[in-house]
Amino acid sequence: MPTTRKIREVLRSRPTLEGAGVHLNRVFGFNEAPLFDPFLLLDDFRADTPEHYRKGFPWHPHRGIETITYVLAGDVEHGDSLGNKGTISSGDVQWMTAGSGIVHQEMPHGDSKGRMYGFQLWANLPADSKMMNPRYRDVTSAQIPVVTLANKTKIKIVAGEVNGIKGPVGDIVIEPEYLDITVPPYSAFRHPTKKGHTVFAYIIGGQGYFGKAEKTTFAKGEEANQDPAPGKPGVGNGTLVLFGAGDEIAVETNHNEVRFLLIAGKPIAEPIAWRGPIVMNTQEELQVAFEEYQQGTFLKYHG
Repeated sequence: MPTTRKIREVLRSRPTLEGAGVHLNRVFGFNEAPLFDPFLLLDDFRADTPEHYRKGFPWHPHRGIETITYVLAGDVEHGDSLGNKGTISSGDVQWMTAGSGIVHQEMPHGDSKGRMYGFQLWANLPADSKMMNPRYRDVTSAQIPVVTLANKTKIKIVAGEVNGIKGPVGDIVIEPEYLDITVPPYSAFRHPTKKGHTVFAYIIGGQGYFGKAEKTTFAKGEEANQDPAPGKPGVGNGTLVLFGAGDEIAVETNHNEVRFLLIAGKPIAEPIAWRGPIVMNTQEELQVAFEEYQQGTFLKYHG
């Protein structure tokens, strides 16, 4: 019988400033990275005020990681040192593998209501892939399949597989799963997960109940709303649930639906040397990367 993953940690996103002055909420980052291997960082950049995002992320380098950007509303214009240019819009995903090095910019533009909603996830690359050739994958909303289950649960499949239907993003080192899931009210949802993989859910709407808690962590002054079932903390928008070991995740709802990103990947279990937008395995490799950037020899691949 499948083992349901229990909750290992519950985290709340917290406000921070990035880029040229973009207001966003960091869900996890440098301090929490060991818990989330192979993932390094998750930012929630949902904002209704253009002044909070319009300065964007001007030209900057990356090496040794992948960045995954998922837009719910608004547009993000991007350009890079390989000559790529484009815009991702509502429902689109950009999966960028920085590999040996890339310099790019990301400039957000709100929709007609001034909204800019989206998320950026950083995934680590193992040592033998850190210097691979960089690449972009722009995936439009129309290319991302949506599966509706018998209980009306809706699943948008960016990466991974549901009921034999695969998402458009494959051939990724960490074997990722990236699903946008909405479970309707008074429903239950179970989803199989690969043994040994890191699995977490980030709630982006409503409220859900994610199994028995082993440990919960909340910001000062906050408490979990309790479901009638003991030991099940109801969690809502802006909350992350990190699961422990097991074969599947289980989610229940009461009078609210819940929408969440379900993300999973194969741990790398290697040392991390991380400074700003560059993540390597040793401090020496990190030093070389920044020296090369200053000397103009950072880019190894030119298209």
